[in-house]
Amino acid sequence: MTLGKSGCLHPCHGKNDKIIVKRLDDTHEELHMPDKGIESLQKMPYVFNLVNLRSITLSHNKLRVLSPEIDKLYNLENLNLFNNYISELPVTICNLDKLKCLNVGMNNLHTLPNGFERLHQLEVLDLSYNFLTEHSFTAEFFTLENLRALYLSDNDIEILPTEIGNLKSLQILAIRDNHLISLPEELILLQRLRELLIQNNRIKMLPPELGNMDFNSPRSIIRMEGNPFESDLSDQLKLGVSHVLDYIRSDIYRSRYSRYTMDPGPPQPKNEERYQRKLLRLKGK
Repeated sequence: MTLGKSGCLHPCHGKNDKIIVKRLDDTHEELHMPDKGIESLQKMPYVFNLVNLRSITLSHNKLRVLSPEIDKLYNLENLNLFNNYISELPVTICNLDKLKCLNVGMNNLHTLPNGFERLHQLEVLDLSYNFLTEHSFTAEFFTLENLRALYLSDNDIEILPTEIGNLKSLQILAIRDNHLISLPEELILLQRLRELLIQNNRIKMLPPELGNMDFNSPRSIIRMEGNPFESDLSDQLKLGVSHVLDYIRSDIYRSRYSRYTMDPGPPQPKNEERYQRKLLRLKGK
């Protein structure tokens, strides 16, 4: 995953990139070793002497542990560990204060290390396809003031913490295919948000505040299909997302939403099939 000159906020998984080491200049190096069957960096100790590294791609390998020596690479700006089997990130990763892009999607993470808030320069964070819940995030996590893209899809999150509203720079929030039963009204605080993906959760009603967010721009994206919406919302969605946003701004809907929050009823059962698929991927290694 890299943040290129164009400022792209979408992660690049780089599976077909076979470059090993690329020296851009005397103080700027990149290490690209995707899909090499690498099981441990401890067998490659020389890596931690490459202090000029700005970018590392180790996606599609067999890593189960990320060495705590990672913080020796103090100039690192991009770290791509997509599609490995890492179960825990070392707390030393939080010492990489120049890190801008971190991709640890499709691993085996259940928790995050304390100190994530020290990654002040972080702009793009991909945590998708792990086993994270709302309890995996401390309140301090949501003080990442430069974070512009947060990918949380395919995890086990039921409640999106209200502190999400503190990520003032956020432009992309992907949290599809979780177990969400609701969305916090604090989303309205994300004035720069232009892409919101909440498909395939357990959401029945949307907070009226969502209707006041700017998703009418041609460059904006909001996806919400695959949720068990109440019949009035479901009918509006059949007409299009813009109809949903118009409807949830209405006084009729606000009154209905208020009554719903007082007695929401039981949520729909979790989709355990997705969870089992993730476990099968881990067993297949």
